[in-house]
Amino acid sequence: MSKLITSPTSRRGFLSGAAALAVGAGLPAAGPVLAKAPLAGSQAPYFYRFMLGQAEVSVVSDGPLPLGDPGTNFAGVPKEDVYKMLETNFLPKDNVVLEQNIPIVNFGDKLVMFDTGMGFSKAFGPTTGRLLKSMQEAGINPGDIDAIVCSHAHIDHIGGICSAEGKTHFPNAQIYLSQTDFDFWTDESKLGSPLKAFIEHARANLLPVRDRIVFFKDGQEFLPGVQAIAAPGHTFGHHIFVVSSGGKSFAFLGDLTHHAVLLLEKPLMEFAYDSDPKQAAQSRVRLLGMLAENKTPVMSYHFAWPGFGNLAKAGEGFRYYPAPMQMLRG
Repeated sequence: MSKLITSPTSRRGFLSGAAALAVGAGLPAAGPVLAKAPLAGSQAPYFYRFMLGQAEVSVVSDGPLPLGDPGTNFAGVPKEDVYKMLETNFLPKDNVVLEQNIPIVNFGDKLVMFDTGMGFSKAFGPTTGRLLKSMQEAGINPGDIDAIVCSHAHIDHIGGICSAEGKTHFPNAQIYLSQTDFDFWTDESKLGSPLKAFIEHARANLLPVRDRIVFFKDGQEFLPGVQAIAAPGHTFGHHIFVVSSGGKSFAFLGDLTHHAVLLLEKPLMEFAYDSDPKQAAQSRVRLLGMLAENKTPVMSYHFAWPGFGNLAKAGEGFRYYPAPMQMLRG
């Protein structure tokens, strides 16, 4: 039996000799191998499916939403602390990029979509507005959507209901929203305020379908398997939803928290787009605490794709544990 080559010197000699023999024998020498196939240049389709009891959940994306410098969007702690939190979690500190995870739940008798993305607005750049394409990739026909549940009336949640021409993309859908948010964000008198872009987009998406809008109330199960829970502060009518089927459930968080690090580790941190940042922080602490204590799985609109996982208490805040993606069915 030949002796094992153990020393670094003898290993280098062996490898050099092998390379020389290969060249002498007309074989390719060790080195980089160039692929003959062209680069693919594309990603996988932007949807993900899993079961919730007897219901099937398809998460589709409206595309990434870049917010820019986190030091200007997240307040209540020194900017240096915000940057350090991001770097510690291997995230860039110069630009916070949020996802837009839209769950479409097939209950068997109803197809229910939660929020709709930015639509035709490019207020946050060109990567948003992908909802209809993602639905097509997932094999979901917009005409089959029975209900659209809106967590609130911000530009990136109601923006995909109508086209720029005012035509609904979902001709058979009833739309569910809090009356507080409808009244506030369609108020024509606010068009002269700093909220102008948000008001314009809400009016463009909600007024053409006003006759299809149904208002829900806190605690109400307004659709079978969908219960509203008030979470005011981000907007005054902001709600989260408990979605249930076959003894299983998850909470769709809407904008209760935008970031899996910044607003979880320090839930009292304030966010620039909150209507009432202090009220939003109190709602966040109260509801995240309830969900963590009950071990209720969560689906977050803005967490990293596909935004499904669990919460646990961690020090003064919380920690998010992404659920493993289930790629096999059977």
